[in-house]
Amino acid sequence: MATSPNSPTLRSWIDIPLGSDFPIQNLPFGVFETDERGPRLAVAIGRYVLDLYAASQYGFFEDLNELGDAQPKVFRRRSLNAFLRLGRPAWRAVRQRVSELLRHDEPRLRDNEEAVRACLLRQSEVRMLRPTKPNNYTDFYSSIEHATNVGTMFRDPANALLPNWRYIPIGYHGRTSSIVVSGTDIRRPNGQRKAPDEAVPTFGPSRQLDFELEMAFVVGTSTELGSTVDISEAEDHIFGLCLFNDWSARDLQSWEYVPLGPFLGKNFGSSVAPWVVTLDALEPFRVAGPAQEPAPLPYLSQSGAHNFDVHLEVALTPTGGSESTISRTNFGLMYWSMAQQLAHHASNGCNIEAGDLYASGTISGPTPDSLGSMLELAWRGTRPVPLADGSERKFLLDGDTVTMRGFAEKDGVRIGFGEVSGTVLPAHS
Repeated sequence: MATSPNSPTLRSWIDIPLGSDFPIQNLPFGVFETDERGPRLAVAIGRYVLDLYAASQYGFFEDLNELGDAQPKVFRRRSLNAFLRLGRPAWRAVRQRVSELLRHDEPRLRDNEEAVRACLLRQSEVRMLRPTKPNNYTDFYSSIEHATNVGTMFRDPANALLPNWRYIPIGYHGRTSSIVVSGTDIRRPNGQRKAPDEAVPTFGPSRQLDFELEMAFVVGTSTELGSTVDISEAEDHIFGLCLFNDWSARDLQSWEYVPLGPFLGKNFGSSVAPWVVTLDALEPFRVAGPAQEPAPLPYLSQSGAHNFDVHLEVALTPTGGSESTISRTNFGLMYWSMAQQLAHHASNGCNIEAGDLYASGTISGPTPDSLGSMLELAWRGTRPVPLADGSERKFLLDGDTVTMRGFAEKDGVRIGFGEVSGTVLPAHS
């Protein structure tokens, strides 16, 4: 019987630094390119990427019936979409085989110097691309701490949560064209904004640019229009998770806000990490979510552990300055689980498609240092956030770089998500 790719006893013949996000137990999927190779699917291992197209050309996957006749071409794409459409048996077969090839006692790749040179590249030598080409993007509002904070700031503190909040996973459909990979600069948006002391709105650069710390799950298995997804089968449609920053212009958002959901205050840019950690790799880190009261309606009712114990942090680096960690929280705190989000999303017959992104909404915790947005950390500008260089922030300034990181850790195994980072550029004049 093959050793589980999640086994804490696994070791790789590749030198992996202590504390690396990418040990042999992780093996997240992404897409990279170089000037010489063009776009390729890859798996992260330590400081390296394993080129799956090159590995396929060396015959390492030729006996995997789950791939059919899709290889090697399925590994030479600009996104994971075609690979995702092969289904869970193919995802698992490739991850299992990569795990075998990288084991310390497996010579097939290790002892083939030519194959090693062709298949392994340093991460510092490649350009990472957006991992999927999402046709659709949905952003949820599933942290009860975040929703309570926002309701307290903008509505009646005694009734901070909307009446429907504990009954349905609230979300809105966002913009896919402006989702960019980590490392892409974000231009400060222009738009209409109106301060409370202004008589009429004006048009210009956002004065309240913000980040939102989120996780996104990637759909792997599509459904037909008119069909639904049973809550017990929802996770079968999820390929994996990645870090996500839903940049927000709070002044634009608050002025334009309508019941239809956010518009220009959100769609100018979202940043996604390049590596997708599979749901299989996260299996050891399952935890129960918060108690849900009242009990969800039957189509959203679930038992067991459907949240994941992932530690998250946000760092801010001003131009020429040093990095300051300004928030630490945990993905396991989310009130609505991914399974509930997806089951609700499809409950009206809406079809889901492989490669789609579903963001969690801002992930906030119960303490002042565990809040997932500058809106909350600075409490709408009333308590500025101190940085390491002595400066303060109410909202983001031009030149600020926001970096988000995440990892799960248990039994000596650390499963990391890399990072998602972006730097604020001045608005167009």
